[in-house]
Amino acid sequence: MHCSVLGGARCRRSAPSSPAVSAEVADPLGFPARFPRPYAVVDVETTGLSPARDRVLSVAVVLTAPDGAVQGRWSTLLDPGCDPGPVHIHGLTRERLAGSPTFAAVVDELSELLAGRVLVAHNAAFDWRMLAGEGLRIGRTLPVEWRLCTLTLASRLGLELASLRLAALAEHWGVTQRRAHDAEDDAEVLAALLPRILSRAAEQFLELPLTRCGVERDGVAVYPPRYSVAGRPPPCGYRNPGPLAPGAPLVQGMRVVFTGPTRTERGALVDRAAAAGLEVTASVSRRTSLVVTNERRGATRKARAAAQLGIPTRDEREFLALLAAVAPGAPEATTPAPT
Repeated sequence: MHCSVLGGARCRRSAPSSPAVSAEVADPLGFPARFPRPYAVVDVETTGLSPARDRVLSVAVVLTAPDGAVQGRWSTLLDPGCDPGPVHIHGLTRERLAGSPTFAAVVDELSELLAGRVLVAHNAAFDWRMLAGEGLRIGRTLPVEWRLCTLTLASRLGLELASLRLAALAEHWGVTQRRAHDAEDDAEVLAALLPRILSRAAEQFLELPLTRCGVERDGVAVYPPRYSVAGRPPPCGYRNPGPLAPGAPLVQGMRVVFTGPTRTERGALVDRAAAAGLEVTASVSRRTSLVVTNERRGATRKARAAAQLGIPTRDEREFLALLAAVAPGAPEATTPAPT
């Protein structure tokens, strides 16, 4: 079993250590008091980018207290049962993975590590969905209620960096990154960055952009529905009536674009919009009816495009209220079948 603890003994939690925040990044407002949650900092390496098709090759977890103190480290390679994909990126060859456990063999231990903690990752939606996809394959749900994307949070800190990639943040804060695209090293680097990121957020009185991962129902974690295996919403059967007018309801056939972080799982929002007869698209154009964003005006590329084109925007709360009363639309004309 290729399972090791970062920088320590194999498959064993390390003893609690002293707070990892140095004097120069200590937060006078006390960020642990503002954000009093324990964290599980996670990184995965995968065969590709699709939770439906691709597999997790390695996963690393660093457990931290609200103040950034490292409470434990755990990692493992995994046998994906398929080709490892882009070896030139992650370096995980068939030979390195040979003899590794399957996800089913480690899911209990991983679940114990994640339970009761906020899952933290840089582009957390990806890491979470890949792990959740592995769980769904074996009929298991992971006990994670909330996730925190440090990429999203870093974008709100006003760092004025050319890039917000993990390597750029590590260089900015003087954290050594030894092996990029290595789950153990990436998780360790992010765990070292996390108290600095949280401290800056607390200084600016920001709320954490937490996203719900599952809903506890009768003791079982239920995942939001996924709208299609291919990751695309179903086609809309109504004609586009144009942009949403002030004070008017949504109409079936309207084209909706989501941008920026949301409180509701994005797939669940897309599912609900599609079920109501709306068409969800990935890009903003003159035919877009509405852009849904919780960010301040112009904070994302799609929001800026909406402003330039005069496309109306609403936040998630307003959109969900509108979604409760969608007006009937005109069905798309169908071509008669040849006789």
